[in-house]
Amino acid sequence: MDMTDLSLYLRKPGATIAVVGASDNPAKFGARIYRDLKAKGFPVFAVNPNRSTVDGDPCYPDLASLPAEPTIIDMVVPAHIGASVLEEADRLGYRRVWFQPGSESPELLEIVANRGFEYLADACIMVEARALPFS
Repeated sequence: MDMTDLSLYLRKPGATIAVVGASDNPAKFGARIYRDLKAKGFPVFAVNPNRSTVDGDPCYPDLASLPAEPTIIDMVVPAHIGASVLEEADRLGYRRVWFQPGSESPELLEIVANRGFEYLADACIMVEARALPFS
């Protein structure tokens, strides 16, 4: 696969999003994005090995601990952390990765391109989700 418009998956009923780097710190994008997607009605999974909850919801230490396969993995972590997340996603067969601006690197983009991931970089999932018509 190649770079894909993952925002199309946001339009599918029941699309789930794993927010890797979810946080309770309001100054961090991991907190803003998690809460925004949740408020928009998306089923979201918080993923952060340093937290047990985010916004009162369970927080999972890694992708393997999630209760279900996410439709999209939203990366809100620095690129140097992203490589291990991609390795785990690849091992689990999870194929859709959305890189929040600043979370990607040439190395990470090479990994997803070479391993057949569907991916999107240089776009904010919050902005894309806000543009969707929800009732």
